[in-house]
Amino acid sequence: MKYQIIRLIVFIFFLNQSISAQESNLEIFQNLMNKEWKAEGKWGNGTVFKQEIIFKYDLNNTLVIARSKGFTNQEQTEYGWRNHGIRKFDTKSKTLRFWEFDIFGGVTEGKIIIDGKNILYQYQYGESLVTDMWEYVDDNTYNFKVGSYENKTWKQIYLETQFKAVSM
Repeated sequence: MKYQIIRLIVFIFFLNQSISAQESNLEIFQNLMNKEWKAEGKWGNGTVFKQEIIFKYDLNNTLVIARSKGFTNQEQTEYGWRNHGIRKFDTKSKTLRFWEFDIFGGVTEGKIIIDGKNILYQYQYGESLVTDMWEYVDDNTYNFKVGSYENKTWKQIYLETQFKAVSM
């Protein structure tokens, strides 16, 4: 009986340590919480970019959920909930990963790189490796860039704008 109690205590201890480790790996997202982030700009081809994002923790802070509004049709005449994203620390690879599901039935997945207070999302888009960077300016502003990024250098930029926070 004592052996089973000790095993249970050890199991709970390690479970708690595992959850704490996952929480600390998602700490980079803390500044994004409890704010609505808005950005507008133009893609390199001239089409309009407009997005609103809300971030929240879920499942005992082991996931970050991102809900995004944007254009919901190709003609860019309808605007509403467009994406549902998940950010998670992958304990096997010891990396941050993301999945972004869109209203068109697509899913984008890739890795997250932390560079100081900057958050970089890297993913395959067709034959290209694309990076979205949230570059920290202050607690309510991030420069946002999408493009080809290698060795900490932008090779090509497809979109450049700013996300500004609005308190919720």
